[in-house]
Amino acid sequence: MLKIGDIEMKNPVVLAPMAGVCNSAFRLTVKEFGAGLVCAEMVSDKGIVFNNQKTIEMLYIDEREKPLSLQIFGGEKETLVEAAKFVDKNTNADIIDINMGCPVPKITKCDAGAKWLLDPNKIYDVVAAVVDAVEKPVTVKMRIGWDENHIYAVENAQAVERAGGKAVAVHGRTRAQMYEGKADWNVIKQVKEAVSIPVIGNGDVQTPQDAKRMLEETGVDGVMIGRAALGNPWMIYRTVRYLETGELIPEPSVREKIDVCILHLDRLIALKNEHIAVKEMRKHAAWYLKGIRGNAKIRNAINECSTREELVSLLTNFAAEVEEKQQSSAQAV
Repeated sequence: MLKIGDIEMKNPVVLAPMAGVCNSAFRLTVKEFGAGLVCAEMVSDKGIVFNNQKTIEMLYIDEREKPLSLQIFGGEKETLVEAAKFVDKNTNADIIDINMGCPVPKITKCDAGAKWLLDPNKIYDVVAAVVDAVEKPVTVKMRIGWDENHIYAVENAQAVERAGGKAVAVHGRTRAQMYEGKADWNVIKQVKEAVSIPVIGNGDVQTPQDAKRMLEETGVDGVMIGRAALGNPWMIYRTVRYLETGELIPEPSVREKIDVCILHLDRLIALKNEHIAVKEMRKHAAWYLKGIRGNAKIRNAINECSTREELVSLLTNFAAEVEEKQQSSAQAV
């Protein structure tokens, strides 16, 4: 079983920390579908240190989400340590994670995110300082390297372990790859073989079968699911069931997708207010509708929605239309 410090998970399936996505409303929804661990979206260390209101609001955690890992990012040891101390004392997070994988230029330009991957000594220094400053277990999420000429995944993971980090999550792409190309599971395997702390594998896990294959091929302790869970918390549930029993649960019906989408919307409204939530929910609704025939037309209409009533009406009418077409097709046969 996946165990980080003294925090034990019910299963090895982990929701990845995705920026602009993994707020409390989304995390709780995924948690209810059985995730062993959910990770919050990355939060700026300086935003925490300077008490920025929007940043502090991002630290909200519903007790039902736990166990939860809260991720911070920054390019300087001093502010990362201060932010970690704040998270340690003022939030109900179980784990403090340091982002060393974000490939976005505005993050790497500040020496944060994936920029850390170029210097194992610097990684050791900052992780050791954070570990010394807090009581909660400290982990790191990283990529395999900066580019194909600078793949220091093994050295970086060993630095995390030496510094007292309790686990490392490894995304099998370089910073240069961004989100394109193929994730290199072989490097993830090398990391697992090189350290004794838990390793969580990430990258190209799009089906429950992928998750099982990653666990078997790399020997990792946990499997992290990111983009495959967008609009699809069933991916988490189906993966947990498949790993436990070998049973592949069917995909959800259109009505099930719409019902969970509306639940997600209502949680987002409770978290942020209707105006902001409906705006944010447009992208999520498009993800929930992915793969459903005839969704292009409704996706355009969703982008015009500004109230809960409009969005819910569109979604429920669409579900009814699809169900009607399915029934007609079935009767015709």
